[in-house]
Amino acid sequence: MPKRILTGTVTSDKTDKTVTVKVERRVKHPLYGKIIKRSKKYHAHDEANEFSEGDTVRIEETKPISKTKTWKVLDRVTASKGQAVEADLEVEEASN
Repeated sequence: MPKRILTGTVTSDKTDKTVTVKVERRVKHPLYGKIIKRSKKYHAHDEANEFSEGDTVRIEETKPISKTKTWKVLDRVTASKGQAVEADLEVEEASN
């Protein structure tokens, strides 16, 4: 069975080797039909403590690492303000 992959924003990086990721999804209200946001927080494993608050990351489902941790961070999609991502640097070099 394939592992689920979700995209979310890091809301906390205070704990060692763990980040809290907030994943938002948009659903249609069952009665009124308006599109509303629903969010859930996941604890994800970050071995090198390389992800910081505000980063947009992809997380993958894994076997349980601890009581609350069953996800691990795959990679950074976009950095928080003030940080450059490797992909952004490659684009800048190509344009020069």
